[in-house]
Amino acid sequence: MTDTLSRLAATIAARKGTDPDSSWTAKLLAKGPEKCAEKFGEEAIEAIIEAVKGDRAKLTSEAADVLYHFLVMLAACDVRLADVLAELDRREGESGIAEKASRQP
Repeated sequence: MTDTLSRLAATIAARKGTDPDSSWTAKLLAKGPEKCAEKFGEEAIEAIIEAVKGDRAKLTSEAADVLYHFLVMLAACDVRLADVLAELDRREGESGIAEKASRQP
């Protein structure tokens, strides 16, 4: 799975700064981080709706859209997937409750 996401992230990064008429990804990235975040949010809501409905096939499709738009949002904000994965690696083996408490002021 990580290989698939890494390849997709690399493709998205390669489209950054290219002609917006050349690809959907380039078009989204040209609209800036705010639009990319908005689109990610829309896709997340669609995935939530399908999860609540219990339609596995539609949820699978929406989940793919969520992952794609999440990676586009990261690229728009100059955050690398590798950095997100490193953060997850750092948290591995740590209690979620303890990790969340460590972020509280």
